[in-house]
Amino acid sequence: MNNAAMTETPTTETTYQQLRQRHIAHAATLLPPMLDRLTWPADRLAEHRTTELRRLLRVARETSPWHRERLAGVDVDTVDESDLTGIPVMTKDDLMAHFDDVVTDERLRLDVVEDHLAALTSDAYLFDRYHAAASGSSSGTRGVFVYDWDDWATAIWTFQRHGIRGAQSRPAAEQVMSVVVVGAAVPTHMSSSLPQTFSMQDAVSKQIPVTRPTAEIVEGLNEAQPTVLVGYPSALHVLAAEARAGRLRISPQVISSTSETLLPEIRAVLAETFGAPVVNGYGASEAAAIAIGCGVGPWLHLSDDLVIVEPVDVAGRPVPPGTRADKVYLTNLFNHTLPLIRYELTDQIELLVDDAPCPCGCTHRRIADPYGRLDDTFTYGPIAVHPHLFRAPLSQRAEIVEYQVRQTPAGATVVAAATGPFDTAALAADITAGLARVGVPDPRVDVEVTDRLPRPASGKLQRFAPLA
Repeated sequence: MNNAAMTETPTTETTYQQLRQRHIAHAATLLPPMLDRLTWPADRLAEHRTTELRRLLRVARETSPWHRERLAGVDVDTVDESDLTGIPVMTKDDLMAHFDDVVTDERLRLDVVEDHLAALTSDAYLFDRYHAAASGSSSGTRGVFVYDWDDWATAIWTFQRHGIRGAQSRPAAEQVMSVVVVGAAVPTHMSSSLPQTFSMQDAVSKQIPVTRPTAEIVEGLNEAQPTVLVGYPSALHVLAAEARAGRLRISPQVISSTSETLLPEIRAVLAETFGAPVVNGYGASEAAAIAIGCGVGPWLHLSDDLVIVEPVDVAGRPVPPGTRADKVYLTNLFNHTLPLIRYELTDQIELLVDDAPCPCGCTHRRIADPYGRLDDTFTYGPIAVHPHLFRAPLSQRAEIVEYQVRQTPAGATVVAAATGPFDTAALAADITAGLARVGVPDPRVDVEVTDRLPRPASGKLQRFAPLA
C-alpha cells in the first residue's frame, strides 16, 4: 500500500488542503485499473478475489492480534472463496468489543479514534493518513471504521466508477457533471466526509443537509441545477412531490439513491417524475459501495473485485441466486487497516440469475434492489412480522411521502408525512387486518400525520423502529 510519508495530524486548513490535493492526485492513479476490472471475465475476477483474500488473511494474521487467534487453524495459502466456513463469522459487537486488537496499526485505539470523531467539524485526516467514520445504521448499533490512504481513495471510486465509465461514452461537453448530494451533513458520516476529501473543481458538486427544511433544499437545488441528484430515497421521494407541485424545477440526467432501502414504489415515482435513470447504491461504512447500479436496468452490480459477499439465510446457510437472503457475510478485500472478514450485515439481498450479460458491459454479478434489513422485522412473542406487511398498504397511498412505523406491544404507531389528506382510519384498518391474519392477538394500529419526520444527525430515516 502506498502510504505517503506523513507524521502529524493536520492542524491548519492549508495543511489539510495540501494533504487533500495529494490524495486526489493519488486517487487518480487508482481509477484506471478499477475501471478496467469492471469488464474482466468472471473467472479472472474469481482468481483476483482469491488472491486478494489470501493477502488480506496474511495481513490480518500477522498484524491483528484478534484475527491472529481466530485464523490460527486456517491455511491462508490454500483458502478459497468457494468455502469460507472454516473462518468464524464476525459481528459488529465483535468489532466494537475488540477494536484495539482488530486494527493493524496499534496507534488506532478506539479511544483515539473516538476522540478524533468527536472533535470533527469538517473532513479531517487522522495521523495525516487515515480517515475515520461512524455509523449507527438503521439498527441503531454504533460502529466505528477506519480507512488508510489507499483504502479511502478506493472507496470514492466504488461509488463513482460506473458513472464515470458511462460518462466517458458521451461527448466531452457532456462529461462534466454537476452533482448535488442531499444527505448527511455530519463529518463523522462517510457520505459527508468522503465527497469532501475528493471534491474537485471540474466536477461541480454541492452538499445540502437533508435535515434542512424542505423549502431550503428546494431553493438550493433550483439554484444549483444539478445534472446528477444524489440522496436518500426517503428524501428523493419528498423532492419528487415538490417537483410535481411545481416548486422544484430541475432536470437531472441521473437520480442516484443511496444509504436507505429504495422501495419499488419510490423508484417508479422518481423515474416518472424526473424522466431520468434511477441508479441505486448499496453502500455501508464497512466497505463503501458494496454494489452500484449501472443505470441500464433496475439492478445493481456487486463490487466483485473488492468484496466477497456471501448471501445466507437466518441460520447462516448459503442461499442460491434467485432467493432472497436474510443477511450477508461481507469480506472487505481492500481495507487492511481494519480487517472485516466474514462480517455480518443484516441486509436482505437477492443475487440475480444471470442468463445474459448486462447491456452496460459490466461483468460483475447483479443483485436486485436490496429489500431491507432483517432488523426491520417486528416480533410479537413467537410471531415475526415482515416489514412488507406494513409497506404494502402504505405504498398504496400515493399521498404519503415519508413514514415511520414504531412498534408497540400490541401493534404499531404509523407516523406519516403526506402531500394531501388520506383516510387514516382505512390505513389503520388495513394494517390491523394484516397483523390479525398473521396471528398477532387483538392488534391495535394508530396513524399519526405530521408535516415532516425528524431525522437524526446522519439524515437517514429509520422507517421501522422495533421495541427496545
